[in-house]
Amino acid sequence: MAALLAALILGGCAGAPVQEMSNARQAVAAAEQSGASHTAPKEMAQAKSLLQAAQAALDRGDFGTAMEDALRARQLAVKALRISQGQESANLSPP
Repeated sequence: MAALLAALILGGCAGAPVQEMSNARQAVAAAEQSGASHTAPKEMAQAKSLLQAAQAALDRGDFGTAMEDALRARQLAVKALRISQGQESANLSPP
């Protein structure tokens, strides 16, 4: 019985990050619609790249990496959205 419970708990944690992927896609789309590709091109490029990486990780079954990349993509897209709305200043210092 304990083994079955442990398997169910671990199986729930290892599932595909469906909600995280959806959140990241929606955040990138909202940022694009707000013009963030022009006002925050660095953040948008990074967000899109991470979203693509998350999808590739998801496709190969690497759910942990997919979740991490999706969460980071969403963060960057939200930052880009805020920049496009004038709520946050872009980091103009060199990388």
